[in-house]
Amino acid sequence: MIKTKLCGVEMNYYNVGKIVNTQGLQGEMRVLSVTDFVEERFKKGSKLAVFDDKDNFLIDVEIASHRKQKNFDIIKFKGMYHINDIEKYKGCTLKVAEKNLSELEDGEFYYHEIIGLDVYENDILVGQVKEILQPGANDVWVVKRKGKRDLLLPYIPSVVLNVDVAANRVDVDILEGLDDED
Repeated sequence: MIKTKLCGVEMNYYNVGKIVNTQGLQGEMRVLSVTDFVEERFKKGSKLAVFDDKDNFLIDVEIASHRKQKNFDIIKFKGMYHINDIEKYKGCTLKVAEKNLSELEDGEFYYHEIIGLDVYENDILVGQVKEILQPGANDVWVVKRKGKRDLLLPYIPSVVLNVDVAANRVDVDILEGLDDED
């Protein structure tokens, strides 16, 4: 998350992707997504902000089109329909303003709410969620531990028992075979 002051108003922004390259000549860009709601973030009409590699705000943009291609999201910004319009944004980060986040249903969380939470098993601190991976069927939470390798926990009901964002706590049951250091 980054806090930015624009026109005297402080806003929080959250990463949703990184522009890694251009795609063709018609203003499309390859984006490596880091968002938990790809279809919502990159749907036509969605509002995002572009930040440079030093986290300086550059421009507000609106999504004109989105499609998936292999491991990339291919997007186009409204009003930028040629490679010359978008080449300068290679390497930049796409962020969503907090005001553009939608309300979630019970049991749903944004990644930025989960990352940083303390992880407990039987009231013993295991570590802290440092990253969320999306390898396939379910998300995998990477838990940083003191003096041990990171623990990879699948986000499934039998492993992640309770998430309490307000208490900064996740309760888990580390199933046999998940922790190779035991």
